[in-house]
Amino acid sequence: MSDSIISIRDLRKTFHTGDVDVHALRGVNLEVGRGEFLSIVGHSGSGKSTLFNIIGGLTPPTSGTVTVNGRDLRQMSEGDRTNLRKKEIGFVFQKYNLLPTLTARDNIELARNIAGENGRHSEEFNEALRLLGIAHRLDHKPRALSGGEQQRVAIARAIVNHPAILLADEPTGNLDTENSENVLRLLRDLNDRLGQTIMMITHNPEAAAYGHRIARMKDGVVLD
Repeated sequence: MSDSIISIRDLRKTFHTGDVDVHALRGVNLEVGRGEFLSIVGHSGSGKSTLFNIIGGLTPPTSGTVTVNGRDLRQMSEGDRTNLRKKEIGFVFQKYNLLPTLTARDNIELARNIAGENGRHSEEFNEALRLLGIAHRLDHKPRALSGGEQQRVAIARAIVNHPAILLADEPTGNLDTENSENVLRLLRDLNDRLGQTIMMITHNPEAAAYGHRIARMKDGVVLD
């Protein structure tokens, strides 16, 4: 792929549990194009989440290379990887991970503050609200929001700093069919409008179909 934003070569990850070695990744090779929406599917234990954690700089690989936006993660300092997560990679999780004591507004603003940005009325903040349709729910805490609304807040938090890459790990796993479809359409819309590269883990073939391309994982390798 000529314009890859993520390039993975012979990626391997082994976890040591007592006397047992668990080979989570066994030589993954993958190219992700800039602006692509890639769905990654596979059963539990196939290595999907480990792959995401390595791409996001959360877990170091055992061997192999991961290049994100032209930089080899293994050659970066921990501080550089932290800055990468703050400004260039957004994360969306199945369990939302919203802080329960903060309002929706404050949960979103937190991402900007961590990245060193300020101003709740910034263009980025207002654009995130407009795209996700949650402006009328900003002063509510997570417990007062539906599951679909909480996931919209989580997505707004992930995109408010305009990261080049959005990593979504089972983003519809806790949602009913209607809310799942709404979230998937939102992700596709974000990809179309903002040109963000999206990598999405899902076990659902219907959800995977929202991506431009599907990569299947099994036993720590990408099959196709």
